[in-house]
Amino acid sequence: MIESETKDVGVLPARRLESTFETVPGKGRVRVARLGRGPTLLCLHGYPENLQIFCELLPLLSSRFQAIAFDWPGMGRSDPWPGGTTPKHLAGRILTLLDAWGIERVTLVGMDMGGQPALAFAAMHSDRIERLVVMNSLVFGDEDTSWEIRLLREYGLNRVILRRFPRLVFARAERTFLPAGVRLPGDLRRELWETFREESVRGFIVKMCSGYEGTLAELPDLYAKIACPTLVLWAEDDKHFPPIQAERLKRAISDATLSVLPKARHWMAWYRAGEVAAQILAFR
Repeated sequence: MIESETKDVGVLPARRLESTFETVPGKGRVRVARLGRGPTLLCLHGYPENLQIFCELLPLLSSRFQAIAFDWPGMGRSDPWPGGTTPKHLAGRILTLLDAWGIERVTLVGMDMGGQPALAFAAMHSDRIERLVVMNSLVFGDEDTSWEIRLLREYGLNRVILRRFPRLVFARAERTFLPAGVRLPGDLRRELWETFREESVRGFIVKMCSGYEGTLAELPDLYAKIACPTLVLWAEDDKHFPPIQAERLKRAISDATLSVLPKARHWMAWYRAGEVAAQILAFR
């Protein structure tokens, strides 16, 4: 565990990643942000987010990497792709993107529901990954979570709540993903909300949650197959996925290092981007 001091940062200055739409043959358009030069590092978001959740982190990582973030197909502003929505299926989408971009090897940084596809990719495509960073994800379905996550995982409730009460879900995420006194700037909040509010996006998330839930018990079998250096980087005060998830993940991967950011919350990649970037840049 590293030592740090938590500060009430209030509302951080607004920053926006410049992005473009790139067409993947046979699939559709994907919104992508790229910064820097060097070996490739790819950031994977969860929900109710899109690539802009990395607006503070990506510029810091671009000092050493070609740092890339994208909207998952079907989420954010990317076109939906046909096919399944389990972590293994999404790992296949990462492979499709790397092939389309001509990238042979990559460092993956997955947070929230981007963590499970990153883990699956590392296990299934060891020849294509340099390093792996996993942050604040549901990686063991039998470990304790927040009551909100337990509620959403109950049969049918996830589908109903996400489809019918998007404002409630978004507001609750903002409240519990950040510490008291820290708020998203208006531009970033609107950007995240405007994509999450789309019915098609929430429909995809419902399918993704179902796909994840149906295969969550199988994922630990993959963790033992991960051979690349892995940084398990967690928020000490993540309300939804407590550090017990991280501790167990560290034990499950042979070459894993655990680092917990004191007093950090779920969206630490945004509001404590400097500390998160320092951990990733120092990881060899």
